Amino acid sequence: MLTRLLKHLSSPGWWARRAFRADDLATIGAAVKASETKQRGEIRIAIEGTLPLRSLLDDESPRDRAATLFQTLGVAATREANGILVYVQLVDHQVEILADRGISDLVPHTEWETICQQMEAAFSAGNYRAGVLDAIERITALLAQHFPANGQNPNELDDAPAVL
Repeated sequence: MLTRLLKHLSSPGWWARRAFRADDLATIGAAVKASETKQRGEIRIAIEGTLPLRSLLDDESPRDRAATLFQTLGVAATREANGILVYVQLVDHQVEILADRGISDLVPHTEWETICQQMEAAFSAGNYRAGVLDAIERITALLAQHFPANGQNPNELDDAPAVL
């Protein structure tokens, strides 16, 4: 816990902006918007550099932090329970994908694990933008199988990534 605490406290706040520049964030937001024309799911990307001190003192895992953000960012409040949170924790080098109950009943957890592992591999190679864009593509394909577009898909969540 102490090592993690020191790692987060010594990381500068601009760290997330170094990995994802403004044009990367715009491209990711556009990819989310395009995805939501092909299926009825709602994708929310959250990118976090350093964790809040309270999360560190509570030794909150990336999965638990993602669960908190799932609520805070409104992903749990989608009409069809079809929200997906892709949480990127840059300092811990972790990715978590949380799916709302409408999706998790249909898509096995192993599918999300595979996408997380592929993202983490891309990030390890310094390919942050490509890692997220590939994940959006894979998520879109999964959601299109279970929540195909039907012309009735109001945009319930912000398409732009949340940089925390």
